[in-house]
Amino acid sequence: MYVMETYTRLPVSFVRGEGVYLFDQEGRKYLDLMAGIAVNALGYNHQELINAICEQSQRLMHISNLFENPWQEEVARMLIEKFWTKGRVFFCNSGTEANEAAIKLVRKYFKERGENRYRIITFYNSFHGRTFGSMSATAQEKVQKGFEPLLEGFDYAIYNSFDSVLKALRKDTAGIMLEVIQGEGGIRVANYEFLQKVQELCHNEGLLLIVDEVQTGVGRTGKFFAYEHFDLKPDIITLAKGLGGGFPVGAVIAREKVSEVFSPGSHGSTFGGNPLACACAKVVINKVSELLHHVSDVGEYFKRGLERLKVGKVRGMGLMLGLDLERDCSTIVRKALEHRLVINCTASTVLRFVPPLIIQKDHINTALAVLDRILKAR
Repeated sequence: MYVMETYTRLPVSFVRGEGVYLFDQEGRKYLDLMAGIAVNALGYNHQELINAICEQSQRLMHISNLFENPWQEEVARMLIEKFWTKGRVFFCNSGTEANEAAIKLVRKYFKERGENRYRIITFYNSFHGRTFGSMSATAQEKVQKGFEPLLEGFDYAIYNSFDSVLKALRKDTAGIMLEVIQGEGGIRVANYEFLQKVQELCHNEGLLLIVDEVQTGVGRTGKFFAYEHFDLKPDIITLAKGLGGGFPVGAVIAREKVSEVFSPGSHGSTFGGNPLACACAKVVINKVSELLHHVSDVGEYFKRGLERLKVGKVRGMGLMLGLDLERDCSTIVRKALEHRLVINCTASTVLRFVPPLIIQKDHINTALAVLDRILKAR
């Protein structure tokens, strides 16, 4: 073995994909309800995405960010047009990088204003990444254990408890960072009223509101950005996962008065937003924008089907759903794999379903039948 053992890997090796299906080395077909953990938004072997990759790779895959990048400008324009107000975009390679950039942006914003505010309130069971800043923002002991001391400057509150947020508030608090649906925390959806109170607090106290859309963004919930369901107007959002349809690309979107504090040399990325990444993102943004109604429709169909199984609690929105069995579900994931169904377990007890956004109702029916058999057998 030559690869570090940072993952508990399942005993299958996938060698190709087609639509919503994966194929192993023996040619066996699996229905994928995981999509690389919400990454392969358009499924596998999507022709427009392949064409964009082939065409761009023959022209220019990478160019230093020291030069003009028209591909970035085009994708940034597309993202800003979907944002709630004028702003600017920073491109990187992953969700953790996007969140690191957001943390730096918050600190720089207040430093530029001459205010000694740098602390950020985040939430228990959140997940923002595994680099030091984003890991310190992630209020999960299992993520942080063994890497202490953590980066100072984060205060943790209880999700959906506004009183807890008020208790965490300090005179040097700069912002509040949250997911409107906690993915790694067990597909836990924020209360609308809670988010409205958080937004009002940010407005009244001059705090920045940062929404981590790494898993929820790019159409996953039936809106292009999940914060749209909750009538939020965030100062900063972070994206990755589905944005490149399988090719690594992340982004930070910030409203104009916040974004302008990043100046040449204050932040950067060698690979971020290179021409190949942007070619992928352009296709994904266009195609996902056409799929939003479909995601809502099929997602609701899937949610009702899970509820009819009458086991556990069903949570989530669109095609970001969870079934909380309230007991360890790792064996169910393995049993599903034996039945050629790819699913995932998060927060130990929750079956997570984040399939390609192109999935159809007949695929959902197949998956529900398999889940029904497995769960009844147990």
